[in-house]
Amino acid sequence: MSGVQTVTVEEGEGDQRFDRWMKRRFPQVSQGMIEKMCRKGEVRVEGGRVKSNTRVEEGQQVRIPPLPDRPAPVVTRTTVSDADAKMIQSCVIYRDDDIIAINKPAGLPTQGGSGQTRHVDGLAEALKFGLEEKPRLVHRLDKDTSGVLLLARTRAAAKGLTEAMRHRETRKIYWALVAGVPTPYLGEIKYGLVKASGRGAGGEGEKMYAVHPRDVETTKGAKRAHTLYATLYRVASRASWVAMEPVTGRTHQLRAHMAEIGHPIIGDGKYGGSGQENLGDGWGAQLGGIISKKLHLHARMMRFEQPSTRKVITVTAPLPDHMAHSWDTFGWTDDLAAEDPFEDL
Repeated sequence: MSGVQTVTVEEGEGDQRFDRWMKRRFPQVSQGMIEKMCRKGEVRVEGGRVKSNTRVEEGQQVRIPPLPDRPAPVVTRTTVSDADAKMIQSCVIYRDDDIIAINKPAGLPTQGGSGQTRHVDGLAEALKFGLEEKPRLVHRLDKDTSGVLLLARTRAAAKGLTEAMRHRETRKIYWALVAGVPTPYLGEIKYGLVKASGRGAGGEGEKMYAVHPRDVETTKGAKRAHTLYATLYRVASRASWVAMEPVTGRTHQLRAHMAEIGHPIIGDGKYGGSGQENLGDGWGAQLGGIISKKLHLHARMMRFEQPSTRKVITVTAPLPDHMAHSWDTFGWTDDLAAEDPFEDL
């Protein structure tokens, strides 16, 4: 057993739960031991008692009681195949000391869930590029949505980016192909969203329903949601290229909002059912012919402040193959659209 010691929370270790900090500093200590030490008051931060979920900050002094000397357990790392490592590394479209941005492929989940064993969070082991820890996710994209996804390479960067997103200091522009032609061409959608009841505990089958703004406060579980949209180009009355900016960040917000105003995103079987009239083949959100049945929703651009340099960074992701094919079919090119169609609003 070691003796009583006082340990300082070092630079880069702040703003994390006490139990996680303990496990990184003393990997031989189990969660149960940490809980017991907290309960008995054997560990102290700045002289005060703590719980396992108390957040520690840089510079704080932590009293550590005698700990067992047995060797640290072997840490099992998630193994990433060479093929998957090459694939996820090829998705990197921006990288600096703090941040990695990837162009997430459509169909690849951001995190693990029910039956999901291959996802960005797991593949991030291949994105360390010389650092000890894998980069951390700071936001999410739906499995079938492609485009810009940010990962933080340090704890401080993760904190800075998360706070910026929470305070809406980042800009996200999405491109979509939607059924029909939204009118007015430039508008906003303010329907609240509420999760359907009876869905799986792991979120499988999750679906959101729109709630009129006047009913949000009286609808249990409903949250306000706000989307800006701009109709850029159209194919007669059949389909449109639409840019969207989610002012809020609710689950399935863009998909549910566009369906609610009668213009579901092409390929969206969950929200673009046959009830949405589109004169196409099959689902209301399918155009038929050579247009792919995959979801046509892409996180095109993200603008954010680099946490260390405070420089404004803009990252743009090329369209996935199925959307690029649709754009080619309609004669559209990327340079037809402004980078940020909502900049002057």
